[in-house]
Amino acid sequence: MFVLGIDPGLTRCGYGLVERHAAGRHRAVAAGVIRTDPDADLPVRLAELQAEVRSLLGEHRPEAVAIERVLFQVNARTAMQVGQSAGVVMAEAAASGCRVALYSPNEVKSAVAGWGGADKEQMEQMVRAQLGIDRPLRPVDAADAVAVALCHLATAPTALAAEAAR
Repeated sequence: MFVLGIDPGLTRCGYGLVERHAAGRHRAVAAGVIRTDPDADLPVRLAELQAEVRSLLGEHRPEAVAIERVLFQVNARTAMQVGQSAGVVMAEAAASGCRVALYSPNEVKSAVAGWGGADKEQMEQMVRAQLGIDRPLRPVDAADAVAVALCHLATAPTALAAEAAR
């Protein structure tokens, strides 16, 4: 299975592509951040994000797109922008034929680090350990997106089996 993980955001949208190999081994294929100009108009920024996501999907052709769901933001403007970014990603993923899955931050932490209270440093260390990466993943938005992809790889087989049983 090949998964594109997304840590949504409008100024910085993290992405991480992870592939599952035989025997449950994972390999990071690509990770990075899509940036938009905070001074540009919102529709222009969303269109730029859409074009970049479309390009990633076309170039890498993942089977699934896993997106971190935002449950709470102190700043309402930021929450709206994150929600709009996630919506653009979901629409592009669905249009390209990918399965789309949403995970809460606690689900990602539980799947990757073993408990929902893991902090950023613990998460980054677990991502590196699972992928056999020696140096820190930067920027942090990319590491977060890789964690979302790993979460999907850990939970998708169970979800697919349950879906098939219906």
